[in-house]
Parts: sequence; structure tokens; C-alpha cells
Amino acid sequence: MPVSCRRAFLALFLLFAAGCRPEVPPTLDQQVYIWQRQWQPTHADALAASHADFSTLRVLAAQDHPRAGWSRIRVDTELLKADGRPLVAVVRLDGQLPELDLQRARTDILALVRHWRAQGLAMQGLEIDHDCASARLPGYAAFLAELRRELPAGLRLSITALPAWLDSPGLPDLLRQVDSSVLQVHAVEAPRDGLFDPGRALSWARRWSDLGERPFQLALPAYGVALVNGRVESESPLAIAGERRELQADPQQLAELLAALRQDRPRRLSGIVWFRLPLAGDRRAWPLATLKAVARGEALYADIQPRIRQQGPLHELALANLGTIGGPLPERIELPAQGCEAADALAGYDLQRDAGRLIFIRHTDGQLPAGQQRALGWARCQHLDQGGSRVYP
Repeated sequence: MPVSCRRAFLALFLLFAAGCRPEVPPTLDQQVYIWQRQWQPTHADALAASHADFSTLRVLAAQDHPRAGWSRIRVDTELLKADGRPLVAVVRLDGQLPELDLQRARTDILALVRHWRAQGLAMQGLEIDHDCASARLPGYAAFLAELRRELPAGLRLSITALPAWLDSPGLPDLLRQVDSSVLQVHAVEAPRDGLFDPGRALSWARRWSDLGERPFQLALPAYGVALVNGRVESESPLAIAGERRELQADPQQLAELLAALRQDRPRRLSGIVWFRLPLAGDRRAWPLATLKAVARGEALYADIQPRIRQQGPLHELALANLGTIGGPLPERIELPAQGCEAADALAGYDLQRDAGRLIFIRHTDGQLPAGQQRALGWARCQHLDQGGSRVYP
């Protein structure tokens, strides 16, 4: 066969092969909520550390409650502008608001939009979070239709949606009023039934995908709460006595759900919105290291190791979790040591000493979140061998 013919044949073969290649689904977009009502200096670190993993920030911007009334959140506009990611302003309207108050909120929402734009924020969209009863969906749809007519051109309108609405005859018309919806699948049932069920979440997502023609996102939990006498405690402790039952979204369950969604994505699912961006010191939100690992589909593991900070003969000892999820504190840590004058353990551990070793024995259970450290003890020694340490889980 002449060279020119072989080249033509090869070109046709490659063209045919490319046409038969299965289509690769687009990447599952990942976004995150910023839900703090008071902005802190630690927001800067959280934003910088999350920048590569979450495409868009959905920021709590205002809320309206029957008793407290309307209030704006004083977001750090300069920090958000410096971050540069697209923003969705979220307005929380309590589900118990009377319809008259809901209509009055429209004026406040439009003023909020004008304010954000005047501040130079990269406002891509507006999300309304209104967990009303299914019977009130027609009135909610009318409110959204009126609001949309007055929004600036090009500003996308979305809503937070509930699985309880799935069987409502008013849902299709509600979804026609918005560009997209964010289906919340956590904290949507009685607290005694738990915070999150991955099987139900997947089922709800598949049913939601069959509704209408608009894309939707799935709001997934990256936090925990406690139940105290039937009331929900989050970051701020409740000033009531009673036994606390901790409810925590399991990172492994969320990782498995994400894998299932990537393998067989519901037709109209465009992405994930995580609730919520954690700050340093958050008591019940996942550490950012865990959230990023789950979002990326990385391995989940705990890796707790001793760390030594030396200042002359004084050694400050700590435990650091270098893994991606939290893990139990080790039962026993052994450190080779020479020339020790004095040493002691800190809370949770007792110290034993024998020839050439410091031995820390745990006497109190505890967890160490991913990416965090806790003090272990101190020692005044000529030499401590961190590389020769042994950790027994």
C-alpha cells in the first residue's frame, strides 16, 4: 500500500475511534456555603486554604425571622473581593413567615442586591432559603415570580429545596420560577432519626432529577450537631442541662455517596454544595482537611504522630494528626530519651519512665481531628529521638 494511502487509512481509523469513544461526563462542580453570622479574622485563612477546591462561595447575606425581623450579615467585602471567586448571596427567610411579611421581604432583598453590587462584589446569583410547608408552595412561587421580574438582568435566581416537597403538585410551577435549585438532604427529618441518610439522599436526588428541565445541586453536610433535651446544639452551647447526643455526618458515608454520584450521576445534577466552610476552632464542623479529602475523592485515614519542639534542653511534646479524618488518641506513645532531668505528661496521659524511654499512657478517651495538634507533655532531656518513636493505637 502506498504511503499516502496508509496515512489516509490511519486518519480515517483515528477519526472513527474518536467517534466511538464514550463521552466523558463533566466534572462534578463543588461549591461551599459560608454560613457564619459574624465574620472573623479566621475567614481569611479558610478562604485561602479552600480556594483550589470549591468553585463558588454561597454566602449567608441576610435573614428574616418572624420575631427578630430582617437583618443583614456584615460580610467582609474586601476579603470576598480579594478572593475573587463567583458569589451567590443567600437570603434565609424563615418558613413560618406570614405571606404578607414574605412580600415585604422582596424590598429588602432588592436593596441587598443593589448594596452588594455597589460594593463591587462578584455576585453571580441569589439563593432564597425558605423552608415553607408544601401547602404554601403556590404562594412561594408567586413571590419568586415577582422577585425575578425585578432582579437585574443576568443575575441567576435559585432556591434551597426540601425533599418534603417532592410529592407536592405545586412543585413543578415553583421550579419554573428559578434557574436552579439546591436540594438539601441533611437535617430534613426529625432529629431523633439522625442528621443524614446517604441512601435516602441518593433516592431523593434521583427523584428530583426527573422534575422539570432546570439543573440542580445537592447540599451535603460537613458538620455535626448535638441533641440536648430535644433541642439542637451547634457551635454555640445551649445554656440548658441534659445529656448530649452527638450527631455527626460520617465522612466515609459522604465519600461513598460522592463516588456513586460520579459513577451514575442523576441527569440534571450539576454539582455539590457543602455545608459549611469550617473556621479554625469550629467545634462541630469537619476540619477543612477532611472536607477537601472527601470532595477530592482521596483516601480517608488518621495518622497521629508525636511532634517535638526543642528550646535548649526543654522539649515540648505534642500529637499531630497528619491524616485526612479524625482518629482516637493513641493508647501508648514511646519516645527514646537520653539524659532526662525531668518530664511530665499533660491532660489525658500519664508518664512512665524506664531506661532510655519516656512512655505516655492514655487514661482518658479522646479524638484528634485531621490537621490538628494537642499537647502531650514536656521533657528536659539531652536528647529525644522523634524518629525512633513508637505509637500504639
